[in-house]
Amino acid sequence: MAVIGFPGQSTRETHRAETHRGLVLVRVLDIVAKAVLLVLLILVAINPEWGNLEGKAPVARAVIYPMFAFVVPAIWWAFLRTRRPYPWAADLLATLACFSDILGNRLDLYDALTWFDDWMHFMDTGVVSAAVVILTLDHTATRAAVVERAIAAGLTGSLAWELFEYVSFVTRSVELNWAYADTLGDLTLGWLGSVVAALLIHATWQTFEQPPT
Repeated sequence: MAVIGFPGQSTRETHRAETHRGLVLVRVLDIVAKAVLLVLLILVAINPEWGNLEGKAPVARAVIYPMFAFVVPAIWWAFLRTRRPYPWAADLLATLACFSDILGNRLDLYDALTWFDDWMHFMDTGVVSAAVVILTLDHTATRAAVVERAIAAGLTGSLAWELFEYVSFVTRSVELNWAYADTLGDLTLGWLGSVVAALLIHATWQTFEQPPT
């Protein structure tokens, strides 16, 4: 005897299955990225030249990056664990911000590609902004609220990074000669990355809000 399902039931089940697979993938990527990041940071702390980070505060990065990569678990455990599921996407994005910088230095992309530093300021600020938005806002937030939160997080993070670079090694580097113009450019790219990230997140939330038919 044929079984007649409700209209749209198969589509909804497919949608749930795809969402589950996506979440599993994000979890795996997050765990792998954290593990590889820690290995890379240990190697950099032992031998900065291996990571092409000599003269670029390798020890400070080896200390700060693990703290940043685990800030989302700390915030969730302290404030959010009784109110919402674990934010795997936000955690992965925060980890990628550190992972991509270490990997880019290891592959010497900052020196090999003239545009890579600009891309990293745009991309890393965007992913950090996205992590903050996902962690602190609900999917029902308006586009204006998402953009506002992303810019606030992105520019604050960009300013903190520029201050870190200035204090850690720029004052003792030839980069000091063009540091002002470079900093303005980096902050502008960070702002742009935050805006793009906000628009992408809001559009994604709106898409997933629509029930499958």
